[in-house]
Amino acid sequence: MRYKTHTCGELNLAHVGHTVTLAGWVHRRRDHGGVIFIDLRDRFGITQIVINPAYTTEDTFRLGESLRNEYVIQVVGQVCKRPEGMENPKLATGEIEVIVSKLEVLNPSKTPPFVLNDDSIEQDESVRLRYRYLDLRRERMARNLLIRHRFVKFIRDYLDARGFLEVETPILFKSTPEGAREYLVPSRVHPGCFYALPQSPQQLKQLLMVAGVERYFQIARCFRDEDQRADRQPEFTQLDLEMSFVDRDDVLEVVEGLLTEFTERFADLHGKRLMFKPFLRLSFEEVMERFGRDKPDLRYGMELFDVSEAMRGTSFVPFQAQHVKGLVATGCAHFTRKQTDELTEFAKKNGARGLIVLWHDEDGYRNSGAGAKLSDAEKQAIMTISGSKPGDLVLLAADDDRMALNEALGELRHELGLRLKLGDPDAMAFLWVLDFPMFSYDKAEQRWVANHHLFTAPQDEDLPLLETDPGRVKGKQYDLVCNGYEVAGGSIRIHRRDVQERVMRLLGLSLEEAYKKFGHMLEAFEYGAPPHGGIAPGVDRLTMLYAGAPNLREVIAFPKNQQAADTMLGIPSSVSEKQLRELHIKLDLES
Repeated sequence: MRYKTHTCGELNLAHVGHTVTLAGWVHRRRDHGGVIFIDLRDRFGITQIVINPAYTTEDTFRLGESLRNEYVIQVVGQVCKRPEGMENPKLATGEIEVIVSKLEVLNPSKTPPFVLNDDSIEQDESVRLRYRYLDLRRERMARNLLIRHRFVKFIRDYLDARGFLEVETPILFKSTPEGAREYLVPSRVHPGCFYALPQSPQQLKQLLMVAGVERYFQIARCFRDEDQRADRQPEFTQLDLEMSFVDRDDVLEVVEGLLTEFTERFADLHGKRLMFKPFLRLSFEEVMERFGRDKPDLRYGMELFDVSEAMRGTSFVPFQAQHVKGLVATGCAHFTRKQTDELTEFAKKNGARGLIVLWHDEDGYRNSGAGAKLSDAEKQAIMTISGSKPGDLVLLAADDDRMALNEALGELRHELGLRLKLGDPDAMAFLWVLDFPMFSYDKAEQRWVANHHLFTAPQDEDLPLLETDPGRVKGKQYDLVCNGYEVAGGSIRIHRRDVQERVMRLLGLSLEEAYKKFGHMLEAFEYGAPPHGGIAPGVDRLTMLYAGAPNLREVIAFPKNQQAADTMLGIPSSVSEKQLRELHIKLDLES
C-alpha cells in the first residue's frame, strides 16, 4: 500500500465518499466525548481526521488515544462532508473530514523542545536553530521556504524565456582580498597554496561575456567572512546576471520586469504589492540630500529639509555651521525629554555633533531649550521650510561636512521609521539609485578606493578626470533598494584593457600587482571583449522582504547564527592533527 493517495491539502467536497490514505504528522489532537479529532499535517496542508469508535475497531481507537503531537501516522478512511456549522473556512480542506477505519503509527515523537503548531507564540531563536529540523515544520517557516522556491523557479523561467543561459561557475576561486574578508581553502596537493570561496562570480561572469555567452545568469552561492547582522550571512545566494551589448537601462529593465511580474503574479502567496510602478529612479546625490541614506525606506515621507540659508548670521552658535538640516517626526510632540535625549545620543553615535529638538504646539515652537535661543524670525523660517504642524517634533543638526550631516540624519530618519513602525508591511517600495561617485579617498591609507569594485566603468564624460580629479568621477553603477535594504547592485563594466589599467593605477595597483591578481582579465580584454554589464539581486534578502521576515535566517533552511555558527551541526569545529598534516598546516593559537 502506498503511504498516501492524497496530500493533506487537496481534499474537498468532490472527494466525499472516496476512501483515501493519508500520512503525516499529528498537528493537534482533541478528545471530544469519546471521539478523537486529529489535525493531520504534511507540507501541503492540514486535514481533520476523526477516530470514532463507531466506525473503527477498539484497538484502532485505543491507538488513537495514544497519539501525541508530532507523531508520524498513516490513516485510511472515508472522506465525509463536515456537519453543518462545523466547517473551517481558514483551511483549504475545511469543508471535509476523514472518518478513520485504519490507523498506523509510523514513528512516535518525543515532546518537542518548543511549540510547533502555533506561530503566534514567540520562540527562543537559539533553541529553534539548535533544532532547525523541527523549526522548519512550523507553518511560517514552511511558507518561507515555499516563497523562496517559487521566487527561484520564477527567476529561471523568466530569464530562460528571454534568452539567458544558466551557467555554473567554480566555488574554488582565486583570492582577491580587495573586498570583504574571504574564506580560504588550503590545497593538499599544492602545499602552502590556497583557494578562496568566491565573494561573487564577478570576474567569471565577465569572462563569460568575452566568451560570447551574451546573456548569462546563475543562482550563485557566495561567501564573505563578515561580521554578522540581520541582513547578512557568511554564505548567501544571489541571482548573478550579466549581459553583452547593453547599456544601463537594458539591465534595469530586465530586473524591474522580473520583480514586477513576480510581485503581481504571486501576490496571493506573499501578500505584497508594489508601491511604485514603474520603480522610482533617483541619483545618489538626490537620495542623500532628501533621505540621508543611499538605501532609504520610501514607504513613508519624513524627508530632510535644509534651513542653511535661513540660519545665516544667526546668533545661535550650533547653527553657525555651514549646513543646517533637519526632519519632522509627525505627531511626536508627546515625546519626553528622555526619549529625545535617546535620539540625540543615537544621532551622535552616527556622526552628528548633536541634535536640536523643537516641540511644535498650538502657539508655535515651545519656548524652552533651543526654542528660547532662536529668534522669532528663525523659528518661523524653520516652521515654513519644514512644514511642521502642531503636534510634531522637529529634529535639527548642523555640520560643516554636508555628507556627514546627511548620513547622520538619514540614520536618525531610519531609526524613527523603525520605532514608529511607519512602513506599510504590505508595500514593496522599489527605488533605483543611480550615478554614484566612483571613488572615495581613504584618509587612513592615503589612497583612492573603489566605491563599488574596480571593474565598474566610469561614465564616458568623466574619463578625462581619472588622473586629474578622481573625486568627481561618477561610475556606471546602480543599486536597487527596497524598504530600507539594498537588494541588488550592479554596473556597466570596463571592457577595454587601457581603461581598466588606468583604474588599477589610480587605486594604487602596480602593473606587476595587476598582472598577478587580474592578468587573466587584462589579457581577455585584448581578445574582443564586448561592452557588457550586469547586476546581482540578493535572493535571500528579497525573499526576506516578500516573506515579511525580520532577518535572513528566517528564509534560509539551515542558516548560521549571529556568531556565524551552526549550533545544530556544531560548526565551526576543530579537525584532527592528521587532517592538518595532510594540508601542511600547523596551528599557532594563542592560549
